[in-house]
Amino acid sequence: MILEIAMLQVRSGQSPEFEAAFAEAQSLIASMPGYLGHELQRCLEVADKYALLVRWRSVEDHELGFRRSPQYQEWKRLLHHFYEPFPVVEHYALVEPGRG
Repeated sequence: MILEIAMLQVRSGQSPEFEAAFAEAQSLIASMPGYLGHELQRCLEVADKYALLVRWRSVEDHELGFRRSPQYQEWKRLLHHFYEPFPVVEHYALVEPGRG
């Protein structure tokens, strides 16, 4: 499993509209092969800032499967106009399971 992390800075004051659009868009990503789950977290310290965490089976499921799909075109239409600047997306692999 890999974790996609995108820090999203939404245009000032557009968070309610972004969250409504995300509520609609999330079913697109959830329908993709290799998708394992996601969460959207709102930053408490910085207004209009979010962290999007998506779990994928592989980087290829994200980069080749989702990003080259018709669903991604709809995702872009619904969400990309909210970002300023456009987010950097990175992929992470678990080093050691947490203990607790």
